[in-house]
Amino acid sequence: MHKILILAIAFSSVQGVAQQAVAQAIVRTANSHGTISEEQKVDRLIAYLRSLEGAIFIRNNSEYKPEQAASHLQSKWQKHGARVKTAEGFVLKLASESSSGTPYSIRFPDGKTLTCREALLQELQRIAGGREQIGTN
Repeated sequence: MHKILILAIAFSSVQGVAQQAVAQAIVRTANSHGTISEEQKVDRLIAYLRSLEGAIFIRNNSEYKPEQAASHLQSKWQKHGARVKTAEGFVLKLASESSSGTPYSIRFPDGKTLTCREALLQELQRIAGGREQIGTN
């Protein structure tokens, strides 16, 4: 009788673990299949820039507040978005440098400075849950 009870408890435990594993796999699969569109990713990148309180966006040696930077990139996205197919393309072709070829950069409140390209590609990886491969347009 005890063996049956122990087997029943063990089976129940295994079944619970299996259900949890299946649920986690479903979430991973949904995330890896890109449940978020490329346009939504770009919108999130622009919102990320807008949210960088205390940061300074540097464009052509002039400093701008995050709201101004976000508005500038939003404008570029609206004007030239048809030229790019992905959020990564947006970063590489529109949000990395000025038309003169001068790279954009962001100085964060802690003093760390990154190119806009580096910062936005890092944020894109975070948005994608680190599951997307960055490297194609």
